[in-house]
Amino acid sequence: MRPCGDWKSRALPLLAAFLAVLLAAAALSEMLLPAAGKKTKSKDGLTLDISHADQGYVMAKAAKSKKRLKLRVKVEDHTLNYDLNTEGEYEVFPLQYGDGKYTFTLYKNVSGKKYAEEGKISLTVSLADPNLPFLYPNQYVNYNADTLCVQEAEKICGGMADQRQIYETVCDYVSTHFAYDYIKSVSVKTGTMPDLDGAWEKHMGICQDLSAITVAMLRSQGVPAKMEIGNLNGTVYHAWVTAVVNGEDEFFDPTAAINAVNKDAMYTLERYY
Repeated sequence: MRPCGDWKSRALPLLAAFLAVLLAAAALSEMLLPAAGKKTKSKDGLTLDISHADQGYVMAKAAKSKKRLKLRVKVEDHTLNYDLNTEGEYEVFPLQYGDGKYTFTLYKNVSGKKYAEEGKISLTVSLADPNLPFLYPNQYVNYNADTLCVQEAEKICGGMADQRQIYETVCDYVSTHFAYDYIKSVSVKTGTMPDLDGAWEKHMGICQDLSAITVAMLRSQGVPAKMEIGNLNGTVYHAWVTAVVNGEDEFFDPTAAINAVNKDAMYTLERYY
């Protein structure tokens, strides 16, 4: 028979496990997540929630529609085109080009590939910090506290304070735990968005999935990161990552790291999220 004092040997591990869960929950609660506010602008079916524009994002929605919808965002000489859901629900869009005047235009499908302009709203943006757009989820890098890669990032990086350590840990994890999905690469349809949980469950994805997972893991741990899209060697459409680590830009191509290729490749940036 065990002595009565042996309860400590059983209780202490349980207490430690409980505290670990509390600490993990506290860390995830500090993750920056978008939220609707009270400051909005509306015009001809388009509504923008601009309550957190200084934090690097807006939320946009259109009136419910049976027709396909698109949102065009213009700032200076940059033009970005997004699909917009037809259910009248907010989606998050980054203000990734920093301070300036952004114009948001709603388009509704008329027939075939033709779209007609609906509402247009302009907004002058002044960010509290230029890295904030790269610390929140958005339509391309779409995650929350329940997203599988975010939960794993907390497991492997929880308690780390140095951005360099977090960055290297995440990049090493993605490089060694994932494979490139060659079948999806030849069958994926144009306009398909990154699938973070789908790729995570298979531990396999195409370049945009792998990049979005890396960015989500880094952002959730407080490291600003961009999902960048452009061309590889002028011919291949491709996605990769640039993170801001202790104030310095760091380049990471998860596809190249997994396949041990592209060491001397030329990357041409087209846009980033």
